[in-house]
Amino acid sequence: MPNHHDHSYKLLFAHAEMVKDLLTGFVRQEWVNHLDFSTLEKVSGSYITDELRDREDDVIWRVRWGEKWLYVYLLLEFQSTVDKYMAVRVMSYLGLLYQDLIRQKALAQDGKLPPVLPVVLYNGDQRWQAADNIVELIEPVPGGLQTYSPQLQYLLLDEGAIVESSEWPGEARNLVAGLFRLEHNRDEQDMLNVLGSLVEWLKAPGQSTLRRAFVVWIRRVLLPNRAPGMELPEFNNLQDLHEVHDMLSERIKKWPERWLEEGREEGRQEGQLEARRNMARNLILKTHLDDSAIADIAELPVEEIAKLRSESQSH
Repeated sequence: MPNHHDHSYKLLFAHAEMVKDLLTGFVRQEWVNHLDFSTLEKVSGSYITDELRDREDDVIWRVRWGEKWLYVYLLLEFQSTVDKYMAVRVMSYLGLLYQDLIRQKALAQDGKLPPVLPVVLYNGDQRWQAADNIVELIEPVPGGLQTYSPQLQYLLLDEGAIVESSEWPGEARNLVAGLFRLEHNRDEQDMLNVLGSLVEWLKAPGQSTLRRAFVVWIRRVLLPNRAPGMELPEFNNLQDLHEVHDMLSERIKKWPERWLEEGREEGRQEGQLEARRNMARNLILKTHLDDSAIADIAELPVEEIAKLRSESQSH
């Protein structure tokens, strides 16, 4: 994924409201109920390793749990393939964080290190299947050696799987749930409905910077992925979320017709079998037409459309 995807997500999760909704909506554990969210505080996420490489892609917050600080380490992962060794990366980053906290003497009164919740936020189309604990990646040796194997588990938030599962927070007000739903919306109307909810949830004057962060993400990530090649010149002048919602309410109705016309034009110009297949692939991805309708437009057998649809769902 391009860096602007990471950066726009970082912009969103630079807001305490987003971190609070992530924890309350998606971490179903008792300790979350005892957090003092009024103390949420963003901390530096840049560390220098022994090789002098910077690690600046993550978002780190701390929050009070009783009299103690607890750290939330968000690893924002935007990639088309699953990283089999993510658990190793998490262990490395966590070690860097602890080294930095030791240097800063940001420890408990008894000198112990603070607890850290490592979260991997993943938005790829393929479901995440990598090990979430590093011990699963280490070859076991019988006879006691396993005693020395590290144990470190991270919390995986696979957006696509969450949206499709019973773990979804439902219709409750949750900004992170809205973000996930936007990125994995069922259709254009679903996207508009979620945007309408976000407009209502973020209407307070003090939420203007978070509204703008959503606008940046919609402009740089959501729309280019949802409607590639679609020209929306007036969109660059929009500064607030309600303006984006109003503009899309009008423009979104014309997207399917535009995609159909582009597909027909491609077929007319090239007139080749592969061109018709590409047109069919685009219609499968960008419209909700059934196989028979796409077969008529692309002038291909229905059986071939079904095969192309199956291929697109497996990628």
